[in-house]
Amino acid sequence: MKKKVVEIRVSYADTDAMGIVYHSNYVRWFEIGRTELMRDMGIVYARLEQDGFYLPVTQLYCHYLAPARYDEIIQIETSINYFRRASIKFDYEIKDRSGENVLVEGYTVHAFTNRQGKIVRAPRTISDMIRDS
Repeated sequence: MKKKVVEIRVSYADTDAMGIVYHSNYVRWFEIGRTELMRDMGIVYARLEQDGFYLPVTQLYCHYLAPARYDEIIQIETSINYFRRASIKFDYEIKDRSGENVLVEGYTVHAFTNRQGKIVRAPRTISDMIRDS
């Protein structure tokens, strides 16, 4: 399946007093990678929600291997691990600018839900876009 790489610069607000990225920011970067991957496939979160579908996180895993630091350029590499009738799993690698050193790896699993929070089948249009990419 499709893969997306996004580059960002680590801001001062992302770091602790030692200039090292605070752990929760990696989860935020996972979201950036996921959103951009889906956008590349033609799936825009705002439109998905307008149509009454949501993708809450049901599982999250993050393995910290090496720190990212203030003012570094990092790469967020995102891919789809699996897509099922009512769920989707994204894999992430956050790397240094060269793309050679993995700083953090992880994944998120999301359920498709309706406005009431009930798990539902992914809409056919979304299924087609994911499978065709």
